[in-house]
Amino acid sequence: MSSFEATLTLIGGPTVLIELAGLRFLTDPTFDEPGVYQGGVTLEKTTPPALSAEEVGAVDAVLLSHDQHFDNLDRAGRAFLARARTTFTTPAGAGRLGGNAFGLEPWRSQRFESGGGAVYVTAAPARHGPAGIEPISGDVAGFLLGLDAPGDALYFAGDTVWYDGVAEVARRYRPRIVLLNAGSAEPRGKFHVTMDANDAIEAAHAFPQAKIVAVHNEGWRHFAESAEDLAHAFRTLGLAERLQPLERGRATKLSFL
Repeated sequence: MSSFEATLTLIGGPTVLIELAGLRFLTDPTFDEPGVYQGGVTLEKTTPPALSAEEVGAVDAVLLSHDQHFDNLDRAGRAFLARARTTFTTPAGAGRLGGNAFGLEPWRSQRFESGGGAVYVTAAPARHGPAGIEPISGDVAGFLLGLDAPGDALYFAGDTVWYDGVAEVARRYRPRIVLLNAGSAEPRGKFHVTMDANDAIEAAHAFPQAKIVAVHNEGWRHFAESAEDLAHAFRTLGLAERLQPLERGRATKLSFL
């Protein structure tokens, strides 16, 4: 693969602006101010976004792991979708959202061009909790971005735990950046529905050439692990250099030869 640069800016929670190959992608848009969301479970957002939707501006595409939970698509985030040329999400989510939403089945790739850039967008399987959670959590997806070939640049795992589907992503692709929704989210009791430290460590070993970037571990009440908890686990196992921290609202440039 040829060398490349990517710039990542953490907006808050699972929301990251990815600038790659002249294109701008945004993961799981959340732009609401702090507040409480009622539903099947009660979620509480505790911090505002580091950048407003207006400060982020238009993007080429949204990578939306799923549309059914407020901590991945809140009210202002839903309104933001119109700023994107395309919203890549699950087929079920695309059916609910309409508009610019484009549903991708797992392993399907779509060459995406906008302005002067082009990438391959590939959907990846995801499971939002332990085996058997699917009827409760609904469909979820991850996404890979590729430059020379599908999946060679970045993998956004979305809201998933470590399981066979994520392991299969590692067998098929060699991304240089792996973006994990971590935090060990526990909205329904003492089982996690996003990656905990053990899951992230599994991912680090499965993607040995990648920088691991962990987000979605702050800003919401239902997280059981913080960014420092994860950093401590990586330090303990001698993996500290594999973990790339992001500072809210500050662009971080990553270069790969």
